Order: sequence, then C-alpha cells, then structure tokens
Amino acid sequence: MLHSAPSKPSASVHPLFVQEVLRNREIDPFEGRPQAVAVQGVSRLFHGRPVLDGVDLSIRPGEFVALLGASGSGKTTLLRILAGLDAPDSGEAWVPEARTVVFQEPRLIQTKKVWKNVVTGLSGRAAARHVAAEALAEVGLDHRADAWPATLSGGEAQRAALARALVRKPRLLLLDEPFAALDALTRLRMQRLIGALCQTHSPATLLVTHDVEEALLLADRVLVLRNGRIAYDKRITLERPRVASGQEFDALRSELLSELGVHEENPVPA
Repeated sequence: MLHSAPSKPSASVHPLFVQEVLRNREIDPFEGRPQAVAVQGVSRLFHGRPVLDGVDLSIRPGEFVALLGASGSGKTTLLRILAGLDAPDSGEAWVPEARTVVFQEPRLIQTKKVWKNVVTGLSGRAAARHVAAEALAEVGLDHRADAWPATLSGGEAQRAALARALVRKPRLLLLDEPFAALDALTRLRMQRLIGALCQTHSPATLLVTHDVEEALLLADRVLVLRNGRIAYDKRITLERPRVASGQEFDALRSELLSELGVHEENPVPA
C-alpha cells in the first residue's frame, strides 16, 4: 500500500504489476519477462533544486540492480518513491504491491522479541511463530528467536530485519545501504547471505550503495545516478559465486570508479 499520495496530479506511483511499460535497450537474461518496476520521467525537487530529473528505470522479476552515486545524488530519494514513502513531483512509477524495505538501521521494535518483530504487521496464520522460525532459520538466526532486540549484535539485528522483509514474500525488495554500519567481516557475510537469499526467493531487488565492490559482487546490473538521471547502466556478466578479484572484476571496478569521478593511478585495462 502507498503511504503518501502524489503531490501533483501529473505525478503518481501505481501499486500495480505492469507488463512491458518500458523496454530495456539491450538483450539480457531477463528479456521477455514482465517488469516488476517501471519508472517514467520521475522528477523530485528539494528547495527548488532537482534531485531527480526525468528518471527512467525498469527492473524485471528476479533481477538484482545496484544503484551507485555520490552523496546527495538522489539514490535514497528514488528508493523512497518506489517504496511509496515519498511522492514524485512529476512522472510515474509502477511497482508491485508486495514490496518491502530494509534500511541501514534495522528498526526493530525494542519491546518485542525477535520472532515477534519478524511477523509484526502480519495477521492470522502468517503471524504464527513457526512462520517466524522458518524465516529466522533462513538467515541463521533461529537460535535468537526469543531474544530482545537490544541484545543483538549489529549483524544479528540486520539479519532479523532481512527475515522480516522476506517473510512477506515481496516481489520487490528495496535495500537502502543495509550493510553500511557493519564491520568489514560482518558486511562480507551479509553480502553473501543477501546474494544467496535473492537467488532463492527471486524478488526484483534494488540495492542503494556507495560500495563499488558490493555492487559488482551482488548485482545483475549496476546503475550510476548523476545530475538527477541514470547516467550509466551496465549489465554484469561475471560468473557466480563472485570474488572481488581477477582481471575482469578489476576492470569493471575501475570503470565504475571512473563513472563516479574517482580515477585510479594505474587503472586495469578493459
């Protein structure tokens, strides 16, 4: 469900599963699938300044898309529009009703045990303890079902938030820098976990991140948002499971860093 109405009649976010609203410009493994997300001409102003300026975007079911960009480039703004938390000033976005968001902060309810956090907002059989137990087992947290959120480590809390998102069986999973506050080792473990879970559940996924290597390890496509528009759209064909090394990986990393305005002294030749 939408949490806010469009600010203008010309701007709207439709909670519908729309087929073939937009077409990808390149042939890819997801070609021919109906689209989970279709964005046309979406713009958003802050204090008179365009943060998003006519953004077009499509994401297909099962496709994992990573969105990079400088701080303040509008990455989170776009994610919040797709989540229904903000409305565009103009343009349209079609999204499935079944969608969930995992933020940088786990946002667990401190007065509820972990398993109850996982099924909060659900009703009937969907809110049963065994449903929560299955979701927690999937993220390796079943042994902490009766724990209070305050006793969890950062990685455990984020796994609980991920279980809460996936138990709703989303067709669109939105990830807003969910690993940014974690230490390096926990972050690596969480990257592997989310990659495996997305392969299993196959939601359309949009990951907002500042981490180029994270984007290359996880995504089917990597986008760069610049000057309010998607300035770069690259399909990543590296074999899975991926490692952050090798000539092809290093070349893609250099290419992405260049797109972000970071130029290495000794770039790897493509």
